[in-house]
Amino acid sequence: MKTLKKIGNVMVLAVLLMAHHSCTSDFLEEVPLSDYSTVGILTSERGFEAYMTALHKAARDEMAARDASRYFYIMQTSTDVASFGNSSVSSNNYNTLQTPTENHIEWVWNWAYQDMLLQANTIIVYAENPELADIWSSEERKNAIIAEAKFFRAYTHNMLANLYGGVPIVDTIYTSPKTDFVRNSREEVLDFAREDLEFASQWLPVAVEKEGRIVKAAADHLLTEVYISLGQYENAVASADRVINSGHYQLMTERFGTKLNEPGDPFSDLFKDGNQNRSSGNLESIYVWQFEDMTIGGQGGSNGNNRLRNWGPWYERLTDPDGRSGMVVVDSLGRGTGQVRPTPYFLYDVWASDWNNDMRNSVHNMRRELRYTNPSSAYFGQVVEPKTSEIDTMQNIYPYPRKIEGDVGTLTHTSTSWSGRTYQDFIVYRLAETYLLRAEAYFRMGDREHAATDINVVRGRANATLIDAADVTEDFILDERARELITEEPRRRTLVRMGRLVDRVRQYSIRELTRNSIQDHHQWWPIPQSAIDANIGRRLEQNPGY
Repeated sequence: MKTLKKIGNVMVLAVLLMAHHSCTSDFLEEVPLSDYSTVGILTSERGFEAYMTALHKAARDEMAARDASRYFYIMQTSTDVASFGNSSVSSNNYNTLQTPTENHIEWVWNWAYQDMLLQANTIIVYAENPELADIWSSEERKNAIIAEAKFFRAYTHNMLANLYGGVPIVDTIYTSPKTDFVRNSREEVLDFAREDLEFASQWLPVAVEKEGRIVKAAADHLLTEVYISLGQYENAVASADRVINSGHYQLMTERFGTKLNEPGDPFSDLFKDGNQNRSSGNLESIYVWQFEDMTIGGQGGSNGNNRLRNWGPWYERLTDPDGRSGMVVVDSLGRGTGQVRPTPYFLYDVWASDWNNDMRNSVHNMRRELRYTNPSSAYFGQVVEPKTSEIDTMQNIYPYPRKIEGDVGTLTHTSTSWSGRTYQDFIVYRLAETYLLRAEAYFRMGDREHAATDINVVRGRANATLIDAADVTEDFILDERARELITEEPRRRTLVRMGRLVDRVRQYSIRELTRNSIQDHHQWWPIPQSAIDANIGRRLEQNPGY
């Protein structure tokens, strides 16, 4: 009993002491050692830099997101330059490929609004907050951060406008749920992107230390495209001039980089591992997505650069003439899955008049034959003979652009050699496309002489036959973009921007089902049904035909 009484007295004393202490101090208040909330991070220039890193990561997800989205290679398949390698009816039929409930239709919408625009607007809103004015080392530094975020906001709105047409413009962040969005017209969306890019062009730096960061030329390059979409062709020429005449960029006409002492040419050097950025000597690249091997945040494993996986043939499934396995995965070829099969239009038609001259069609840039790679096969090392079955010719072996190939060193770590992904950096914008955009602007102004001059700059680097002003047509510009930018440009968005998706698919798709199923309304993707259902405060109009 005495023991229990002592324990009771101690407990009472402890309670009294705690009560007394609670009256005299705030010791029960938790003080976090770190704060990773938006409010906690965006309180210094360093915090804004950290948040900008997250925005860059979100931008890279356009390519690096897992295959479930299918988005990045659907920008190529079922167009004029490529078809699906597989014979799936749902994939090759536009009536089932583009529905309001398809995964890729919804994924892009959610990525744009929940990741890209949300993060870009968060940076812009907080950076413009007058209460944070004292954190900036200079007004120029603040405006540069805002400019970089506005570039990404414009990039996203421009993408949405060239996929869905008119969409809601989102220019701020919301503190409570918003369910009454309305669609702006496509022209309004593009004009909003124009305003962002004009600000970005004014305040972004000409050069940066960190590879992959956005520079003035990236804003001017995209601004050229947006001006063309708005019909402002003289402005498009002027913005392209600022890139081309800056003295900071040039087409690579001499060998350079990591494979300088191996067979190749200046065009193939652009796409070798380690050659995408300025630090390699590449003075042509303007904006490059960064992928890092064995680095946290570098998008490794199943989320790396997936170009090789999607464009490369599924060669490991080939059998030799004896009916035995003729192929094993080798690092030099990676592991393709034959998702994106080039069309005869790209593989043969665009090269026909200049087959032997055009550097872009050389053995260093187009792989038109494979050799058996299985040492156990009697045909090891021999050229794979022509195949006749659909699965072989459409998915397992076909010619392809060698831009997609990666080095052994980028294919051996983690699961990458079998996933087919590489850690190769990816060029989003480069100077050759700026020339082709300016050529398009000149053409639309009726100035074919200057258009031909710009096209000939690109063709001259490739040792292709130069053209005359009379040769310049919209179709020729599309042909030249295919020769120069295959696997780089989002071809579908280019065709939509130029109003040419439907007729070019009907003319060039290798799949009869694709040619016959595409209708005029397929020019635009449908608005995702999930977005329409969530917008309960206002009717979000669906695109016609869906």
